[in-house]
Amino acid sequence: MCIYSTGFQQANVLLLPSALAKDFEAFCRNNTAPLPLLYVSKTGEASTVFVADLSVLFASGNLSLPPGGHMRPVPTEMLDTAVEVTHLNPLAHGAPVHIGDPALLGIQDLSRPEYGDAVDPQPGDVPVFWACGVTSMEAVLSTSKSGPGPPPDPLSFRLSQHPLLYSLASKRAVHKIRELEKIVAEDPGNRGISAIVLQDELLLSCLALSHASSVAITTGFPTHYMHNPPDETDGPPGAVAMANMLLSLGKQVTMVSDRRGLQLNQDLIDEAVTSGVLSAPVPLVTFEDNGPDSAVRFLCHDGDISKPRYDHLVAIERSGRAADGNYYNMRGINIKHLVDPIDDLFVAAKEIPGISTTGIGDGGNELGMGKMKERVKSLMPKGDLIACDVPADYAITCGVSNWGGYAVACGLFLLQNCPSHQRYLKKGLGLNGTAPPEESQRWTSGLPSVDKEESFLSTLVRFGVRSGKTGNLAMEVDGLTFHPTHSELIARLLKVTHST
Repeated sequence: MCIYSTGFQQANVLLLPSALAKDFEAFCRNNTAPLPLLYVSKTGEASTVFVADLSVLFASGNLSLPPGGHMRPVPTEMLDTAVEVTHLNPLAHGAPVHIGDPALLGIQDLSRPEYGDAVDPQPGDVPVFWACGVTSMEAVLSTSKSGPGPPPDPLSFRLSQHPLLYSLASKRAVHKIRELEKIVAEDPGNRGISAIVLQDELLLSCLALSHASSVAITTGFPTHYMHNPPDETDGPPGAVAMANMLLSLGKQVTMVSDRRGLQLNQDLIDEAVTSGVLSAPVPLVTFEDNGPDSAVRFLCHDGDISKPRYDHLVAIERSGRAADGNYYNMRGINIKHLVDPIDDLFVAAKEIPGISTTGIGDGGNELGMGKMKERVKSLMPKGDLIACDVPADYAITCGVSNWGGYAVACGLFLLQNCPSHQRYLKKGLGLNGTAPPEESQRWTSGLPSVDKEESFLSTLVRFGVRSGKTGNLAMEVDGLTFHPTHSELIARLLKVTHST
């Protein structure tokens, strides 16, 4: 039966044997997007003003959700409006569960829907999918005041063009991540980085990383070429902070190292695990250029671009290749002899659907900063020479690169606790409300802290790693002492992250 009248909730009625009712009710409450539950009658009750929009498949007495969803093409400029309007109707499937390429849902041909008639998209339209029952019913005309309210207003953001993929996050989470971005873009070292900061790169990177399941992180800037080791204290702390949060979210993490720094980086990872800075060991690998397909074989199983090994690459304070093929520190000194061609992985990833990239830097000569190379060339000291030529999809500019790693960790935590984003990630399925305490504790423990970052910096100093700007073997990064500069900034990031 279908009711279609102003002032009522459009719905379906499903009659079940009483023995199945309790399990089916729990099933609906855990999958509220396709199966919004309005009312459960008592046994023998024959009339009620409430009905439920329920569609289900039965197989040998077990409940299972049908594949697919309800699609409507939406003009790009109307995406946020469509999201904001529909999220206010949680009992009519709520906000979209996917925006972009249908193939990412396993749908190969939109012209052949399993239910209903095909819709003819117009130029500029984007496929938008809502959860639905098997009957693919239309959205309701008005909202019901009963039941829990929707999550905070979500906004949509395009993450990639090929394949086309959007993501959602609540206005509250977006606002907080933008606050994090403002904090890490401060410039206490007076490098003039404000000229090369791009807005929302932190937000987009965090959204893409939240969608990822396997992430490779690389760092290493051998600016002190006359010392052994030549590396600096900026980079490894931010890399480990991101790795720790990603691990707490259940994602696979791999670290990619220069061959010359392999033993040092392994020792640092071991120390980080022993001291509790890193929750678990992380695989450490190297990359060598052994031919034209080396990068693709590294990134994809059997060199097959349809089987990527990673879905996101992150470079933080990593030497970036300049237009002339060399690698320069901020003084314009060529350090190519100390750098492996990990840039090739970022170049190859551009041609592999499903792999996105992030670069984090503080001067414009870091891997990934090629996204704003024209700004770097014209606005940064020695920019014409040192500017990295290799872009990342998302380029986060910070006063100190480590800060970008801390901010990414905080941003991922915010998205993990954002109901709108989690609903979208899970396609509206398996939503159980508040996370169990042990999960929340694991995510919280994945955040950076003043104590953890101070501990890891002391480990770097103990292994002979020096401050980037001064070369001092001391508790400082880029000439800025840990207390008060770095410790206070970490505290500010955490304050924004935990604020209500």
